[in-house]
Amino acid sequence: MNIIVILRYIDIFMGLTKTENYTDKQIELAQMIKVLGHPARIAIIESIINTNSCICGDLVTEIGLAQSTISQHLKELKSIGLIQGTIERTSMCYCIDTNNWNKLKGEMTKLFNAVETKNEDCCS
Repeated sequence: MNIIVILRYIDIFMGLTKTENYTDKQIELAQMIKVLGHPARIAIIESIINTNSCICGDLVTEIGLAQSTISQHLKELKSIGLIQGTIERTSMCYCIDTNNWNKLKGEMTKLFNAVETKNEDCCS
């Protein structure tokens, strides 16, 4: 079951939002941005990018948060597909999921570029 199906299920049965008003792309982009909306998660992403892979224990030392807190943030980032992890003995090794990262980058670029093509004096 993909994330969009899960989110629609939650919305339909729990009444959180009216997802039928939005496209799947809009919902997916909003969820990715929401997950990135915590400074610890940005720090984790930056650390993974800078080292090109990371073991959770290294993140605890580098970021200065408890192991359980780091694990929860990693879980959120992984659940939305921005990172991926593999088990190496007793630790997890994480890296950026480049397919989803590039997808996010492309959608954000489209969104930001759309403003550049609009009338800059519209509210002046």
